[in-house]
Amino acid sequence: MQNTIISHIPKQAIPKVLELLEHDNLTVLVKNERKTRHGDYRKLPNGKHQITINNNLNKYRFLITLVHEVAHFEAYKNYGRLIKPHGLEWKRTFQHLMLPFINPEVFPLNLLPLLARHFKNPKASSDTDSDLAYALKQFDDSSSNKTYVFEVPFGTVFKFRDKKTFKKVSKRVKRFECVEISTGKVYLFSPNAEIDIIE
Repeated sequence: MQNTIISHIPKQAIPKVLELLEHDNLTVLVKNERKTRHGDYRKLPNGKHQITINNNLNKYRFLITLVHEVAHFEAYKNYGRLIKPHGLEWKRTFQHLMLPFINPEVFPLNLLPLLARHFKNPKASSDTDSDLAYALKQFDDSSSNKTYVFEVPFGTVFKFRDKKTFKKVSKRVKRFECVEISTGKVYLFSPNAEIDIIE
């Protein structure tokens, strides 16, 4: 388990991560990409605890996701099963666990102010923080081939996740309204949603 994780995180983060994972009843599995989540945590029927993380994440997003899921485990252990999944107990645990990593030895300098702002009040997903999510995506292997909703002009027709076809029509405060071509229904898209433009 340790060797698999070590190859996915920044080198300077390794000792602290290994410290976080020193639990006999906690297993971390690296999985193939799941479109709807970067990782997850669950208590198994046998009483053990399992974290899974997508194998396609860059090392910075992988580290944030891993600590996010360890925070679920620690919050469960310390506060019990009746807490909200992303409630105050989890937020405080996540902040506490993440703090030692938010430094220039682990993260690039341009990410540090975005991480500091995000961790004042961490959300259920770092993807909801569009500035941080976009900055993290710049470290993906195929970053240069990606197109995001915020980059294309209004009126652009695109596919999302190789499924439905949409047209970008307007902007709300933080999200973009896009109309599904086949139904006329309006959907709200995060600015950094990855899309495929239809030529």
